[in-house]
Amino acid sequence: MNTCRSANELGRVGPITIRKAEAWRIAIPMLEPFRISSGEVACKDAIVIRLSDGQHFGWGESSAMPGSFYSVETPDSCERELTQRILPELTSRTFSSMNELEEALAGWTSSRFVRVAVETAAWELLARNAGQSLRAFFGLPDQPVPSGLAVGLYASTDELHAAIERYRARDYRRLKIKIKHGHDVELVRKVREWYGDIPLYVDANADYSMDDIEVFRELDRYGLMMFEQPFARDDMEGSAALQRALHTPVCFDESVETAADAERAAQLDACRIVNIKLQRVGGYLEALRIADCCVRHKIALWIGTMPELGVGTAQALMFAAHPGCLFPTDVEPSARWFQDDILQPEIVLRDGQLSMPAGAGLGFSIDMNKMERYATQHWTF
Repeated sequence: MNTCRSANELGRVGPITIRKAEAWRIAIPMLEPFRISSGEVACKDAIVIRLSDGQHFGWGESSAMPGSFYSVETPDSCERELTQRILPELTSRTFSSMNELEEALAGWTSSRFVRVAVETAAWELLARNAGQSLRAFFGLPDQPVPSGLAVGLYASTDELHAAIERYRARDYRRLKIKIKHGHDVELVRKVREWYGDIPLYVDANADYSMDDIEVFRELDRYGLMMFEQPFARDDMEGSAALQRALHTPVCFDESVETAADAERAAQLDACRIVNIKLQRVGGYLEALRIADCCVRHKIALWIGTMPELGVGTAQALMFAAHPGCLFPTDVEPSARWFQDDILQPEIVLRDGQLSMPAGAGLGFSIDMNKMERYATQHWTF
């Protein structure tokens, strides 16, 4: 039986030697624009990297959203940091442990969206060196992961209904819809009218404050699984007050970027659930520290996505098997978001769940013909 290894134990794993680094700027159109309260994106623009020790390799992805509507980082800023500083610094270097690599990355850049690409690629490199799947390397169970459907904002309830039908909500283990000021209670009421008691929750992307508590009191009547990130990232005290006033659990997303954030949230009793995005927290080690903290404080977890291209999606799916993850992941099938993808084999939904292929590292491979087709630039160091 697998036992999840702690962040402390895994941080000592090494050495990691990097003899070659490559990066590709990839742009793949989305099936339709993805809208949240703060903006929208119509094309997935990411930087995919590959690190090699001369024998084995590992893939990573930097998947910031364009336009700074989710974070201050953008694909352009991440590209500059990776190709002008980070990857040249890495080549022909050996790090004694993952802790040492993490410390070096933190010294070179404050961007977690940059660090995650290198850190996750290094983990797959180590797992391939050991001839193990990344899940086995981390001590995570090799089992299917329940998947949830997430849909963005639409101009009308008819368009929302059409999108939920188009993406076959009943094939998933739960449904998430986005809300924003003026587009909230009516959306939930309609979804309940259409789909009855389907497991349902809302994601506010920090569009509200305590001035809107009556909106959440009304939403509290609809039997939702959670309110995801209702208030601003730094307003943990407000979220704690909201949680005290409601039955529905508050879930933190952007509010928890580090284990210290998770600890503060626990001390304030500001949330009952945390969504971990690998891109947002900077990689597996910090994700494990956050998970360790949440499990200790009996805060439930689940794994979110940006969404990323295939590499980042596979990485999130790998981590979604963590025993602290009690809710379905936002990871969805490959064909859900993009007109195409670079991952082989495709991620496929079966019985509301997603599985990973057998094999070393992530188990997936990259279609290099598609990489060439969708790459706008390529660097080798």
